Amino acid sequence: MLEKLNDLLPQTQCRQCGYKGCRPYAQAILSGEADINQCPPSGDAGIAQIAALLGREAKPLNTLFGEHKPKSLALIIEDACIGCMKCIIACPVDAIIGASKCVHTVITDNCTGCELCVPPCPVDCIIIQPREDPKTAPTNKESQARYEMRLDRLENERLEKSKRLQQQKARLQSATKN
Repeated sequence: MLEKLNDLLPQTQCRQCGYKGCRPYAQAILSGEADINQCPPSGDAGIAQIAALLGREAKPLNTLFGEHKPKSLALIIEDACIGCMKCIIACPVDAIIGASKCVHTVITDNCTGCELCVPPCPVDCIIIQPREDPKTAPTNKESQARYEMRLDRLENERLEKSKRLQQQKARLQSATKN
């Protein structure tokens, strides 16, 4: 049931529902911790699908969590970008590329329009705009796969860093014994 419910969610990973992503929100719905109408990207149509899957009555979007908007994407005003990397770190689907102190850009085919890149930008060079053609937005499956790949990459980086730190600690301990 969790997978079916997660598949119905838009996979923007926007956190507007109050959870760290679509899967945690789906888990919260199933456990009774969250209501079915907390996902602004789903809108009333998506909420109706969730209700049907769970055999519940549909209800309107709870606007305390935000408003339903058309599918959108982030754009970086490159002349204003200072290359701080904060947007790259914030993007849950790795749809922003760039290097430190270099201009960043959005891979529009991968952007879910989650808006998580906007608040950390210190120079306000990121704008969110509706997609000209909503069909160009990534599918839920594509976004879900990109999000899961990002989580795996971050976990591998964390493990690698931990391993390097343990090796350094072991070398220091060995050097102090000699």
